[in-house]
Amino acid sequence: MNLGKPVWRATRSAIQKLLSKDEALLRDNTELQASALVKQSDVTMHLPAQVGDYTDFYCSREHATNVGIMFRGKDNALQPNWLHIPVGYHGRASSLVVSGTNLHRPAGQRVTPPSKTPFFAPSAKLDFELEVGWFVGQGNPLGKRIDVADAKDHIFGLVLVNDWSARDIQAWEYVPLGPFLGKNFGTTISPWIVTLDALEEFLVDGPAQTEPAPLKYLQENKKSAYDIDLEVQIKPNQSAKFERVTLSNLKYMYWSVTQQLAHHTVNGCNMRVGDMGATGTISGPEKENFGSLLELSWNGTQKIGFQEAKEERTFLQDGDEVNMTAYKDSPAGYRIGFGDCRGKILPCLYENDA
Repeated sequence: MNLGKPVWRATRSAIQKLLSKDEALLRDNTELQASALVKQSDVTMHLPAQVGDYTDFYCSREHATNVGIMFRGKDNALQPNWLHIPVGYHGRASSLVVSGTNLHRPAGQRVTPPSKTPFFAPSAKLDFELEVGWFVGQGNPLGKRIDVADAKDHIFGLVLVNDWSARDIQAWEYVPLGPFLGKNFGTTISPWIVTLDALEEFLVDGPAQTEPAPLKYLQENKKSAYDIDLEVQIKPNQSAKFERVTLSNLKYMYWSVTQQLAHHTVNGCNMRVGDMGATGTISGPEKENFGSLLELSWNGTQKIGFQEAKEERTFLQDGDEVNMTAYKDSPAGYRIGFGDCRGKILPCLYENDA
């Protein structure tokens, strides 16, 4: 990853050639195939890179608006800075886990309105967040920023991200410094990185950024959004079948991944190879596009039905399994896939603070 874009492209090209039906080297050598090709079901997946730092953004206008309406009302949905900067916070790299890793329900301080007195208990509002992550290939020296026009040369590729969230813990702790324990108990990512070169044909124009226009260092004059379908499925604890609850798309995101990286470094912050950024929850204009249970259940006021399990949910219960997928079919007939981003919720290990 640190060798730079020319090496990324050359390596990808070499692998494509080897796997081509017109290339005899691998196609006609069964012994080589046996040693070079391994079934995915026969291997243990790991994180695709050693992540030094992890930053989570908040870049979906629809998601930010929905959350703002819930907690501040329609007239004050977006904070004054939201349309000017890609808002973000520093996450916890140590609790990033690969798809297939199960997580225990977190416990922490909560309050039950209208009371303002906290108590310690397992989270009762455990949620998923549908996100996409981007990995830094080549970083930048301390003090030197990455220009938005050059940002794609520094982003190695994308993964799927489930930024699990304990909404009740988060609601109590986030003022004044933002997310903390409600987020860092576990963040799941898909096990391989899809390079930006593999996604070039799916580039599209993102949402208009005209009122207000971004400051100059964030302005882009070329396509920077990706038309990638994003899907969330849940298998309730009493069911043997996943059922889809969300179908969104990366193109809905207001602030692009290149704008996120440019803003991250505009103050001279140095990025390093393997650092990961995430987009924040990606929601679209319709309810079926909402990227979290917080939105789908409107903070627990609307139940979500599962036909196979004959159950309802507002937030996740113990034993529930969540799987996210991302994909797009090319006009040429092949599919670009991100693999699974999957995890199950296990019971809390700590029922009280005694």
